[in-house]
Amino acid sequence: MAGSQPVSVGSYTVGGGAPLLWVCGPCVIEGHDFTLRVAETLRGYADQLGLPLVFKASFDKANRSSGKTFRGPGLHEGLKTLDAVKRATGLPVLTDIHECHQAAPAAEVCEVLQVPAFLARQTDLLEACGQTGRVVNVKKGQFMAPWDMKNVVAKLAEIGNRRVLLTERGTTFGYGMLVNDMRSIPWMQETTAPVIFDATHSVQMPGALGDRTGGDRRMIPCLVRAAVAAGCDGVFLETHPRPDEAKSDGPNMVPLDQLPGLIRTCLRVRAAIADADPRANPHEPSR
Repeated sequence: MAGSQPVSVGSYTVGGGAPLLWVCGPCVIEGHDFTLRVAETLRGYADQLGLPLVFKASFDKANRSSGKTFRGPGLHEGLKTLDAVKRATGLPVLTDIHECHQAAPAAEVCEVLQVPAFLARQTDLLEACGQTGRVVNVKKGQFMAPWDMKNVVAKLAEIGNRRVLLTERGTTFGYGMLVNDMRSIPWMQETTAPVIFDATHSVQMPGALGDRTGGDRRMIPCLVRAAVAAGCDGVFLETHPRPDEAKSDGPNMVPLDQLPGLIRTCLRVRAAIADADPRANPHEPSR
């Protein structure tokens, strides 16, 4: 079965046996100072554990269960905060966009533009992201089969952008529940794009709280260990100092102070795979 090919993300490399890429941060920018504090903590974790880490936060959560829930500061103010994160920490930055006109200004700040799962088939949005030349991370739609993501990769290749990542984040199963098929990781790697596993959105229960999405963060460690064992190229984990007080997706986020322990566990799993097959990830540091 074909594996992924390496893609550069800032000074890092993801895929092709490179160390696991970590995409971490709060779901949404809840405030300028708050976001900087979280980013500085994550920078410390990255240094402590030797991680290639990309900071993630959204300037707008356009897909909300209710129009009354918090969405974020918007494009202009959000990009100012993300630029401040880059300058303060040196970390590459990822944010998601929902409309074509957001791609160019976001690309001036962010190394990675993310296409949300519900928009994975939107050709105009994919092309707008791809034309910036930035890395494009496309989340597999909850309604899509893993092998259908080859068409996403092809759309971006047709406009000359092969700097593509794909993210698994669960598949709709009945009402208000997502499930993960770990076979989706090697299946999507057959496109040659590196595959990221989003453990936090995978535990969502859409609309479970009536006007908000619920979730079960207890399942995050189980899923992320399985995904690393299945050979994912990176891990996406949303995190917050106090998830129960978060303004978006709190039930699905990892408490910030628990993140290092979870990461260490995943690195041990990756190291065990390397011991069994050194070709799987020859550059992974052991922890």
